[in-house]
Amino acid sequence: MSEFEGIWSARILSVVSGGPGWVNWLVVGGYLALLIGVGVYFAKREKSTEDFFLAGRRIPWWAAGLSIFGTQLSAITYLAMPAKAYAGDWSLLPLNIGILAIAPLVIYVYLPLFRRLDVTTAYEYLEKRFHVSIRILGSLSFIILQLGRMGIVILLPALALSAVTGASVYLCIVLIGVLSTVYTALGGMEAVIWTDVLQAAVLIVGAIAALTIMVGALDGGWRELVAVGAANNKFTLAHRGWDWTSDTLAVVVLGALFTNSLVPYTTDQSVIQRYLTTPDVKQAGRAILVNGILAVVAGILFLMVGTALFVFYRANPMRQPTLEAGDQIFAIFIWQEMPVGLSGLVVAGIFAAAMSSLDSSIHSISTAVTTDFVRRFKPGLMPQTYLAFARGFTVTFGLVGTVTAMLIAAAQVESLWDAFLGIMGLFGGTLAGLFMLAIFTRKVHTLDAWVGAAASIGVLLYVRLATNLNGLLYGVIGVATCFLTGFLSSRIRPVSVKATGNQRG
Repeated sequence: MSEFEGIWSARILSVVSGGPGWVNWLVVGGYLALLIGVGVYFAKREKSTEDFFLAGRRIPWWAAGLSIFGTQLSAITYLAMPAKAYAGDWSLLPLNIGILAIAPLVIYVYLPLFRRLDVTTAYEYLEKRFHVSIRILGSLSFIILQLGRMGIVILLPALALSAVTGASVYLCIVLIGVLSTVYTALGGMEAVIWTDVLQAAVLIVGAIAALTIMVGALDGGWRELVAVGAANNKFTLAHRGWDWTSDTLAVVVLGALFTNSLVPYTTDQSVIQRYLTTPDVKQAGRAILVNGILAVVAGILFLMVGTALFVFYRANPMRQPTLEAGDQIFAIFIWQEMPVGLSGLVVAGIFAAAMSSLDSSIHSISTAVTTDFVRRFKPGLMPQTYLAFARGFTVTFGLVGTVTAMLIAAAQVESLWDAFLGIMGLFGGTLAGLFMLAIFTRKVHTLDAWVGAAASIGVLLYVRLATNLNGLLYGVIGVATCFLTGFLSSRIRPVSVKATGNQRG
């Protein structure tokens, strides 16, 4: 599921009273201290940029798979998916299933290519296939996308945590931003991956615990949950019809295959970098499969939690909180209804999930800037100099994300989901189209790639500004426009026109 699905606006909410107190905060503090400890531990092993960017390629496949899963599972998804099922149904489950559908393409086409070329960033391949200008376009597109993402992935969970715990939203932003920056700058990719593994485990266990508590509180247990949920159409998996502005089946399926799967798993450096950290291509393939299976299982679990929330509060109406924003319902349940200590651990996990999203962004941006710009145009520097650049960029972009989130919180900017989809559609779909042109065509040259990219951005700008199409369609529109236009350009371009970099990868 796209991490921002179901988040339509953001505002600072009133504090929910009745939270358990110092025991939970002690658990939260201990958990956050543990994350810093992970960064300090792995700092001793970061001797080169290969260590810092790719963890020395010594990550086991199961950890890499959990890390990919943890990266895609932000705190926003963890809160929004149950909220979506609580207020609606299961119609967005195909978004998670789409990852498994795309996995074979990634494993058998993209992954062997990246591993064979021994790249650090995926955009190095675009230079090998086309020209350095296309590499810069790809890397810069990714950087802009992540910069647009960082403030939002910090702010939205910070708002939820502030609302249910009573802590200042700015304190939550600082905790998420500063702590994630510290352990990422210290421990590099190894620290990022192993904290991803830890937070993914905590969030899954927390969701199972919450579901168990809710089912145990129902007189009829699972039977009541299923019966009441079915009676209220909570298990609906698809909405038929051809309305391209809502979450109909066609829209969700296309979104699942392109926006939620093809785009991130073939162009997103924060994802690709993880399956380059394993010792070999076989283990990398296993990591991708593990992530796909976990995405489906977790999607079912989180949607079931949302349905259980609906049934639980229907059976206990006096305990139902007054909501100013529906996406806070699960966080409120965790803080108010789960046992002291366990609720603190899950809230700590939400902090960590937000950190996982941020550390992925700042580390992958640092990798892209260092590899695609500094090392590309200053190739003769000492290895330790590149490592110093990488750590410096990590700190810089971590602070940028933190400050951005605080500025957005102060302005109380609404429609953040719409804004993010606009960014992702313009850059993500176009970038995926460029990679498809590079891999699946032979006669497309640099000029054709530029024509495809320009057409894609132009069409997406029109779609974004002049239509009401569902944002889940932006990925397929961007990919299709870039690929088809670039391909047609190669067929109608005069034969005498030659472009630089026309070797197929």
